[in-house]
Formats: sequence, C-alpha cells, structure tokens
Amino acid sequence: MNIFKRLFTIGKAESHSALDKLEDPIKMTEQGIRDLKSDLDKALHALAEIKALSIRARNDMQTYSNKAEDYEQKAMLLLQQAQKGEMDATEADRLATEALTKKEENQKSHAQSKADKEKFDGNIATMESNIKRLKSQISQYENELRTLKARVKVGTATKNINKQMAQIDGSSTISMLERMKEKVAQEEALAESYGEIANESRSVDEEIDKA
Repeated sequence: MNIFKRLFTIGKAESHSALDKLEDPIKMTEQGIRDLKSDLDKALHALAEIKALSIRARNDMQTYSNKAEDYEQKAMLLLQQAQKGEMDATEADRLATEALTKKEENQKSHAQSKADKEKFDGNIATMESNIKRLKSQISQYENELRTLKARVKVGTATKNINKQMAQIDGSSTISMLERMKEKVAQEEALAESYGEIANESRSVDEEIDKA
C-alpha cells in the first residue's frame, strides 16, 4: 500500500490522455487515492469474512462444549442405572464407554475451534489496525490533494502573469512613449504657430483701419 509507488505508476492516471497529461500530479494523486479506496473496500470485505469465521468458531465451541457435557451426563446416568439394577452392567459399561469417547471427541473439536477462533481474532486485530492506518492515509492524501490543487492554481496564474510580463517589449514601449511626446510637442508648436499668424493678421487689419 505504498502511496508513492501508486502515485508514480504512469498509465493508470488516464490511459486515454497524451503522455504529458499522464504525468499531471493532480491526476496521479487522484488515481492513487482511488487505488487506496479500492484497497480499503477489499480489506473491509476480507475483515467481514474473517469476523464471520470467528463467529462460527465461537458458536462451534459452544456446541462442542454442550455435547461433551451431554455425553458425560449420559455416561453417568448409564452407570447409575447399572448400579440400581435397572439395566445390564456389561451393556451399561459399553454404552458409558461409548458416551465418554464421544465426550472426548467433542472436547477435541472444542479445543480446535478455540484455536481457530484465537487465530481468526489475531487476524482481525491486524486487519483492523491496517484498515485504520489506510483510512488515515486516504484522509491525509485527500487533504494534500486539496492543497496541491490550490498550489497548481496559484502556480498557473503566476506563470501566466510572468509569461505576459516577459512578452512585453520594453524598448518598443519606450519608443512609443517618446513618439507620443514628440507628437504632442508638435501639436503644441503648431497651435502656437497658428496663434502667432492670427495675431499678425489682426495687426495688419488694425494698421489699415488706422490709416
């Protein structure tokens, strides 16, 4: 369940994208999280199956224990009947022996079921620990994915701004501003020239009127 191994397995992120898209960190992280969640589902399913086996072993233990006690009581009852003369002693001994044999068989089965349950319970404890750690990893990487998306967004915006700034031609901008200044100066000079001409025209008219 190594997340880094999953995150850098190129090809799972988006099999129908171009090669550069396959290495997109966000897509790779999302794929890694999906893989972890798939592992979690499988682990939960396996845990349920092992718990079912443990429950069955526990029930078997109880069943075998009850049977062993039952056969022991039957053996004692047979011997008591023989002592009271209620049945043949030889037959009572034979049946009591059979009952005690059955008791031992059920005791052995009980012991085996107990051992199985202990093994299953150990597996359950290990799997629950792994599942808890896996859930924590998924939560951690989901948080990191949100941070990664924010970082990519900021990085993309910064890159675009820097790209635009890099494309600005400083010399051409300065040249344009100088041309604008020169044009304004020309317009101002032209306006002043027209003003002088207008003044000269008025002076000639005044001289004529005074003559």
